[in-house]
Amino acid sequence: MASIRPVPVALIGLGGVGAAVLSQLLSPALASKFSLVLVANSRRSLSLPLPSGALTPANYAPLLEAHGVPLDLNSVISVLASHPAAPGILVDSTGSDALPALYPTMLGMGVHVVTPNKKGFSSAQSLYDSIHAVSFPRTPATVYGESTVGAGLPVLQTLKDLVGTGDQVRKIEGVFSGTLSYIFNEYSKAGGSDVKFSDVVRVAKDKGYTEPDPRDDLSGTDVARKLTILARLIPGAPALPDGFASVPTQSLVPPVLADASSKEDYLARLAEGDDYFAALRDQAQKEGKVVRYVGVIDLEHGKVEAKLETYPQDHAFATALQGSDNIISFHTARYSPRPLVIQGAGAGADVTAMGCTSDMLKIYERLATPRVPAV
Repeated sequence: MASIRPVPVALIGLGGVGAAVLSQLLSPALASKFSLVLVANSRRSLSLPLPSGALTPANYAPLLEAHGVPLDLNSVISVLASHPAAPGILVDSTGSDALPALYPTMLGMGVHVVTPNKKGFSSAQSLYDSIHAVSFPRTPATVYGESTVGAGLPVLQTLKDLVGTGDQVRKIEGVFSGTLSYIFNEYSKAGGSDVKFSDVVRVAKDKGYTEPDPRDDLSGTDVARKLTILARLIPGAPALPDGFASVPTQSLVPPVLADASSKEDYLARLAEGDDYFAALRDQAQKEGKVVRYVGVIDLEHGKVEAKLETYPQDHAFATALQGSDNIISFHTARYSPRPLVIQGAGAGADVTAMGCTSDMLKIYERLATPRVPAV
C-alpha cells in the first residue's frame, strides 16, 4: 500500500457513539491513518490541532465548551473539501435530519461520508437518490453506513457482496432491534415465562437499552428504518417512496396506552398493557412457540414489514439470542435451504463506533491505492 498522509476527519456528534468513535480514532491503531481537524456536538465545534497539548477522550468535552465556536456546517464541509490532504471524511454521529440533508452537498464537493445515522438512507426516496447520484461509482466520493444496521455486525457489507456477486436474495428475516431483542428474550422464553411485560420494559429502561421514552423503541420505527436501508440495496425489492413510513409497522404500544399524553404518563400506566401482551405470549406458549419482534423483506411475496411473529421453541430466534443480540438470516439462491446467518451484539457504543471506523478504513485503503490509468 502506498504511503499517504493521514486523512482529515471532522467528527460531528459526541454522544455515546461519537465519543467512542473519537476514542478509537485517537488509538494507536488509527491515529497514524486519520487526522482529526474538527470535533463538534450539536451546538459548538472545536478546530484541531489545539494550540498546545493534545485532544484526548478525557479532555474533549471541557475544551469544546471552553474554546468551541458555534457550529457552522457549511464551513465544516468547506474545510474538508479544501484541506491540503483532501478529500476528507465527515463522520455524522448525530441522530438529526439536518446533516443527512447536506450529504449530497458534501459528496458533490468530494467529501466522503461515514455515519451510523439512519436518516439519510431510510427517509424519502428523493433524498436517497440525491445522495447516490453524487457518490461512488458515479463520482470518487464515497458514503458508508455499515453501522446503520446491526451496529458493528457486517450486515450491509454481506448484503452488498451477495448482490454484487450475482446471488438472488429471496428473503431477509431477523431481530434487528437490540432493545426489542432484550425485551422479548426476557419476556417470552423458550422454556416459558410469567414475568410481566411492564416489568421487563422498566428493567430495559434502567439498563439503558431503551430511549428515555420507551415508546420510541416500541413503535417499531427503528426496525422499519433498517428494513428500508436493506431493501434499497436489493434489486427488485418493493419500492419505498417514503422510506420507513412506507413500511407496514406493528406498534408495540398497546391500544389501551395509545392515549398516553406524555412519557411520564405512559410509564406510570405501563402495567395497563400487561394483559394485552400476556395474551399474545400465552397463545404462543400453547403452540410451543415464542414471540419475537422481527423485520422481514420477502422478495417472493413483495413484502417489507416489521411485526410481531411467533417461532418454534427450537428456532434460532428462540434459542440463540442473549441480551440485546441481533440475528439476521439471508435466504438466497446460494444459501438455501440453510440461510446465511449473522448474529452478535446489535447495540452498544463501542461496537457501533467500530462499524464507523471500519468504514473509514475502507476509504483510507481506497485513497492509498494508486489508480493506474486505463490504456
